[in-house]
Amino acid sequence: MNFILLGAPGAGKGTQAELLSLRLSIPHISTGDMLREELKKGTPLGEKVRVFMAKGELVADEVILEVMKKRLLEEDSKVGFILDGFPRTLVQAENLDRSLNEIGKKIDRVIKIKVSQETAVNRLSARLVCQLCGSDYNLETRPPKEALRCDLCGGELEQRIDDRREVILNRLEVYEKQTQPLESYYRRLGKLIEIDGEKDKELILEELLKVIRETDP
Repeated sequence: MNFILLGAPGAGKGTQAELLSLRLSIPHISTGDMLREELKKGTPLGEKVRVFMAKGELVADEVILEVMKKRLLEEDSKVGFILDGFPRTLVQAENLDRSLNEIGKKIDRVIKIKVSQETAVNRLSARLVCQLCGSDYNLETRPPKEALRCDLCGGELEQRIDDRREVILNRLEVYEKQTQPLESYYRRLGKLIEIDGEKDKELILEELLKVIRETDP
């Protein structure tokens, strides 16, 4: 079964997608992770991404679609997948549906995780990432044992360039403007369901699994 998790930055899509991936044994596909890997490698695509991320703007559709098409053709995606952070625009959604139709697949359910702006800002501004192994930390919910040092490899922890407060506020504004048509699109198709993302992560996971169990393949 194929699912999309929607929600503003800081809604917890990535966390829930990882938990669902383990429970359902299907891949968690995050465009953000794929794009940050290109950024880390310093590829030409990564340099394009850097300009958008530094400003808190959405990466251009053609760049995202190029990455996603390749990923959905990989072997592990054949049994199903969870999309996190894609699509973010109506154009992306329409192109995704066309691409899936060409390979005999479809999106079964779109689940939006709702949180307040205050919650999103607090979550994102507290995040830190290891510069060596990429492990995530949060000063409020999962702080490192030693300040600014990764528990796993000892690497330096830094705030992501798109997690500064001023950038976060811009990201949230961009999200609201550009994804409203996307939500309307999936609502018209009868695929959109909204759940409360302010709860404990285990309670959110159980609600997600309930929605999935009730979805006809």
